Amino acid sequence: MLKDIVLKQKQQKEQLSALLYIERTQEPFAKKWLDSNLIKVVLGPRRAGKSTFSLMLLKDRPFMYFNFDDEVLGSAGGIETNDLMKELHAAYGDVKTLLFDEIQNLPGWELFANRLHREGYNLVLTGSNAHLLSKELATHLTGRHMPVEILPFDFKEFLRAKKFVIDPEYASLPEKRGELLNLMESYLQSGGFPEVAVNNVSPKDYLGVLFDSLLFKDVIKRHRVKFSTQVANLGVHLINNFANLYTVRKIMEMLNLKSATTTEKYINYLEEAYLIFSLLRYSPKSIQRIKSPRKVYVVDTGFVNAKAIQHSPDKGKLMENLVFMELVKRGFNPKQELFYYKTRNDREVDFLVKKGTEVTELIQVCYESISTDVEQRETRALFEASEELSAKGGSASGGKVSKLTVLTCDEKRELKKDGMTVEFKPLWEWLLEKAQN
Repeated sequence: MLKDIVLKQKQQKEQLSALLYIERTQEPFAKKWLDSNLIKVVLGPRRAGKSTFSLMLLKDRPFMYFNFDDEVLGSAGGIETNDLMKELHAAYGDVKTLLFDEIQNLPGWELFANRLHREGYNLVLTGSNAHLLSKELATHLTGRHMPVEILPFDFKEFLRAKKFVIDPEYASLPEKRGELLNLMESYLQSGGFPEVAVNNVSPKDYLGVLFDSLLFKDVIKRHRVKFSTQVANLGVHLINNFANLYTVRKIMEMLNLKSATTTEKYINYLEEAYLIFSLLRYSPKSIQRIKSPRKVYVVDTGFVNAKAIQHSPDKGKLMENLVFMELVKRGFNPKQELFYYKTRNDREVDFLVKKGTEVTELIQVCYESISTDVEQRETRALFEASEELSAKGGSASGGKVSKLTVLTCDEKRELKKDGMTVEFKPLWEWLLEKAQN
C-alpha cells in the first residue's frame, strides 16, 4: 500500500514539476536559505500554491517527495515513518533532500522532522496551519527552521498570471492604463488564489467550496470541534464584517456562543487556518492594545464575494482589505509592526506601520474620488495622528511621522501642510512598488 502511494506521488511530482509556473515574490528569499542546514517551512492557506512553489524551488536538484494530504492514507490508518523512509529511498535512491507536503497531517511530525534533520537530511516542509509556526516549531525546532509564507498571489504575481507586462514606455498610454485598471478591479473582486487567476474558474463557486473545505479540514477536523455549526457561523459572520471592528464579547452575545474563552478559541482557529487576520489598535500601553476592539480582515478578497450575504461588497473596504494583505505579504507582522490608530478626537487611521520602535508610515485607503471634503477628512486624521505620535515619542527621531500616504483608485498628487507632506497615490502603483521590508 505505502509503496504504491510513494510511486503514485512520484509520478504526480514529475507531472507537477513540468507545469507552467508563475514566479513568486518569495522565491529569492527561499532560494537564499535552500542550502542552509535549517529546515525550510513553507506555510500558508490551502490552494495558495505552497506545493508548486516548493516543487519549483527544488526542481534543479534530486529530491524525494511525499504528500501527507493523500486521502488514501486516511483509510490506511496511519503510517510508520521508518517504513515511509524505506519506500522513499527504494523509489528515489540515495537522495538527502526531502519535500514533505501538508506535514501537519502526520501525528508527531515535529519529532520525525527533528530526527531527519539530525541525520543530515535537507528538509522542506509545507503546512496549512499557522499553528505550525508557533507552538510545535518553537517547541521542537527552535532556531533550526526558516519560515517562508506563501499567500494568494500579490498584484505583481496576478499580472504575471494574466500575462500582462508593464512597459514603462507605454504605461502612460490611456489604453494600457485602462487595461491595468480593469485587471486591478478583477483582482479586487476575485482575489489572488492561483486557480482563479490562472485557470479563470468561476471565483464565486470555486472560492465558496474552498472556504468550506478549509473550515472543515483545518478548523473543525483538526481541532475536533464539537459544535461545527457555531464555528461555521462565526467564519461567515467575520467575512461579512470584514474591515470592521469587533469585540469578542459582542460576537459571543450575537452568535450565542458558550463563553468569551470559547469565542476567542474559535477566532484563533480561524486565524491559524489562514482564513482571517485580526488587527490591533496601536498604543504604547499593552493593556489598551489588548482591550480595544480589533479589526478583522480576510486572507483573500475573493472569499468576500464568494461568502458574503450582501450583493455588492463595499469597494472601499475591499481596497482596505487588499492593502492590509499586501502589507502582510511584505512581511509586516499584524501583532508587532502593523496596527490601526485612533486619535484623541476619534479619527481613524487605517494602518500604522512600525519598524522596531519607530512608526515609519501612516496609511489611509480611500475609494471615493478625492473631493475637498474627502481630502480634509482623510488628511486631518493623518496630521492629527502624526502630531500625537510625535508627542508620545512614536518616532525614533522624536519628530512627526514623515511618511503619510492616502491610497486612491487612480489619483496621484501631493498635499503639503505645516512641514508635512501627504502623498496621494493610486492603489495599483503602490501594489507594484518593491517591498521595503
